[in-house]
Amino acid sequence: MRTRTLLTLVGTVAALSIPAAMPASAADTPVLTTGSTGGTAVAVGDVLSAPLASGTAATLYSSATGTSGVSCTSSTFTATVTDNPSAPGTATESVGAQTFDSSSCTSNVLGVTGVTSITVDNLPYTTSVASDGTLTVTPASGSTIQTTVKLKTLLGSISCVYQAPSLTGTTSNTDASINFTNQQFTKTSGSSLCFSSGYFTAKYAPVTDNGATVYVN
Repeated sequence: MRTRTLLTLVGTVAALSIPAAMPASAADTPVLTTGSTGGTAVAVGDVLSAPLASGTAATLYSSATGTSGVSCTSSTFTATVTDNPSAPGTATESVGAQTFDSSSCTSNVLGVTGVTSITVDNLPYTTSVASDGTLTVTPASGSTIQTTVKLKTLLGSISCVYQAPSLTGTTSNTDASINFTNQQFTKTSGSSLCFSSGYFTAKYAPVTDNGATVYVN
C-alpha cells in the first residue's frame, strides 16, 4: 500500500512538471525566424527585403473591382527589424524604402500616356507583424502614408498625391509572402485626370534576411 502511494505521488509530480516545461521551450521561438518556422531568430537590426512575387504586379486602381489605373511589375521594399519578441507576439520593423521601377509601370487611364515615377513619401513607416499573420503598416505620429504618382498626359506631366491612414496586409509561410489587397488611398491633390481613390494591391515574395527566407511564428 505504501509502495503504491509513493508511485502515485511520483507520477503526479512528473505529470505536473511536463506542462511547466513546455511554455519555456515555446518561448524560445521568436516571431520572425529564418530557414523554417521555429528556425534561427532574426536579429534586431537585420534588414529584410522582398521584390514583387514572380509573375505578379503592384496595382493602384480607381476602384476595388475595376482594372483602370496604374500597374507595375517591378517593386521592392526594405525594412529594418526593431523588435522580435517570443511567439506568439508581434514583431516590428521600420520600412526605410519602397521603390517602383517606372520602366515597368503602365497606365490605361484615358488621357494618360505613361508613368514617370511612383514615390513613397513620409518614410519611415512602422510595420507590425503578428504571429497570426496580420501585418499593419502605420506612419509616424502626426504623419500619413503617402504616395506620389507622376503621369505623362496629352497635356503634359501631372502629379497625383494619394494618402492613407494605415495599411493592412497578411503574411504567408507557404511562399514567405506579404500580401496587400485593395488598400484604399484617397487623392489629396492632383488634376482631374487623377482618380479620386486608389486601391493598392501587391504581393511581395520571398521576404529574406541576407538571402535567407523569413518565416512568421
